[in-house]
Amino acid sequence: MFNKLWGGGQQPQQRPQEGNNDSWYPPSVGSSQSPGSSRPGTPSSSGSYGVQRPTDRPSLASHVSPAEASGIIAALKDKSVDELRNLLSNKDAYQNFLLSLEPVKTQNKVRDELRNETLQLARENIEREPRIMELRNQCRIIRTTELAAAQERLHELERRKEELLKFYSPSSLLHRLQDAMNKTDEESESLDKQLLEGVIDLTTFVQKYKKLRHSYHKRALTHLAAKTSATG
Repeated sequence: MFNKLWGGGQQPQQRPQEGNNDSWYPPSVGSSQSPGSSRPGTPSSSGSYGVQRPTDRPSLASHVSPAEASGIIAALKDKSVDELRNLLSNKDAYQNFLLSLEPVKTQNKVRDELRNETLQLARENIEREPRIMELRNQCRIIRTTELAAAQERLHELERRKEELLKFYSPSSLLHRLQDAMNKTDEESESLDKQLLEGVIDLTTFVQKYKKLRHSYHKRALTHLAAKTSATG
């Protein structure tokens, strides 16, 4: 192909104009040609072909996999010089060639699928909007009515729980046991006065007094054991 472009001993033929730095081609097209491409190389000032150094390769090539690069080369290698020149000078021809590449087809297919899925999700969200508004209104009603009643009930149960915990705490139990002991002792003294005053007979006194003193000593022993356990 190069022999067709450059005749032996003849001056290099004029290359088609590729445009300035604002060309619509990608950087890899407007920059120097990578090895293995069917595009003719750029003649140097000495009349020889310019050889691209590895460090001068476009950074875009690092984003192309070897499989994709080989596919692009395979699509270009059978094209004639006129076809290659047409690709460089004709924007529509270049665009059509670009869209015919398998990696571009795959990328466009994935893009279209993602766009369709996004549109479908957007439609579904729009269709759900009335239901969302209805549920939001229900939540607002529940929050202002049922929630307030439930919170009040919860606070009441918490108050009852605190009262029960306080009522059955060790210190409270010991205090009530001490009060019961004092009350039993007072009832014993009252019963003794009744006997001395002749209000009750001896038999009734003995039965009641024995029962009261039994309860008193039982509570006293329980109080002593609980107090010892709490302090120990």
